Amino acid sequence: MAKNDIDAYIATFPPDVQAILEKIRSTVREAAPDAEEKISYRIPAFTLEGNLIYFAAFKRHIGVYPPVRGPEALVRAVAAYANEKGNLRFPLDEPMPYGLIGRIVKARVRENRTRAALDRKKR
Repeated sequence: MAKNDIDAYIATFPPDVQAILEKIRSTVREAAPDAEEKISYRIPAFTLEGNLIYFAAFKRHIGVYPPVRGPEALVRAVAAYANEKGNLRFPLDEPMPYGLIGRIVKARVRENRTRAALDRKKR
């Protein structure tokens, strides 16, 4: 698989999972239109002033990384999906919460931009 080939990654899954992965991809793209796509750790990733979000398909769930930090309301909203390390697992046999994924991405964009602005001020 090519370094940045998310299409090739998605193509390795059954059609129903491919549709979910494509919708997650478009959800991320909509929430962070300036983000860049890549493959990192052999899974799809988006970057914008640092790592933004990773997602991966597994037998029974879609994993979303890194753990969610930020607004308490968002942390509460994802609590039902968080595993012991804080990464998220969205079961494939339940409706995919695309709106929640979009909120996560928007929070990560704010977090990354804030951190990048602080880093620039330090220099």
